[in-house]
Amino acid sequence: MINQKNPANGSLLISEPFMLDPNFKRSVVLLAEHSPDGTLGFVLNQRSDFLVNELMLDCHTCLFPVFIGGPVDNNTLHFIHRCYDKLEGIEIRDGIYWGGDFEKLKKLINDNQIQLHEVRFFVGYSGWGNEQLENELLQNSWLVSNEYSADAVFAEDEEHLWKELVISMGPKFAHIANFPENPMWN
Repeated sequence: MINQKNPANGSLLISEPFMLDPNFKRSVVLLAEHSPDGTLGFVLNQRSDFLVNELMLDCHTCLFPVFIGGPVDNNTLHFIHRCYDKLEGIEIRDGIYWGGDFEKLKKLINDNQIQLHEVRFFVGYSGWGNEQLENELLQNSWLVSNEYSADAVFAEDEEHLWKELVISMGPKFAHIANFPENPMWN
């Protein structure tokens, strides 16, 4: 379901194709928390140059990628996962959780009991203040979707995630998936 005006916890924000802010160019943001006080989420398709073992020295064998969650607090590390039975956490949406027992996560990683398709790490996060996101929605900066699978959130092919999600929203939106990244290239 596409709902331009009412995002919720677990919604995906899909940027319009010509968003000028380089932090959100052709991005897909998973909303972890949305309330009248503000919104917090993580960009799913901006891989950083880091691997987990470079940021968590006590997980020296973990070669999982780290993503840029957004431009806020880039000195913080966050994670989402789909293994509540192992880590607990705050449920964002059916089968997708934010945070949990970080010490247990490190142990499970070191014991090879967590797989790449079960967890995603982020440096920083995306944040909007009171009514800021609502204003961006009124300006048509974002598409909002609640129709996606957990597999999309943990997809290993994040480079094509934006385009695939836009196409999945139906014919009304599918044509924008083929817009050039720079309108001058047309």
